[in-house]
Amino acid sequence: MTDLGLYLSRKSVNRSDVSRKTGISKTRLSELSNNKRTKLRANELYLIALAIDVTPCEIFEEVCKELKLVEK
Repeated sequence: MTDLGLYLSRKSVNRSDVSRKTGISKTRLSELSNNKRTKLRANELYLIALAIDVTPCEIFEEVCKELKLVEK
């Protein structure tokens, strides 16, 4: 499961509702939630945030929490 999938599960998000509200297909939401190689686009993140009534930053920080700057 991806970080987005874990986040949506923790929040008990109904993916059918998200799909209906955002226009993102249930198949695409499933791919974003389960396949680590699937890339989340900024517009998808924003629409998902609107649909579940959270700030885009909250989701962004969750899905990107492992990214770090390269130390020199």
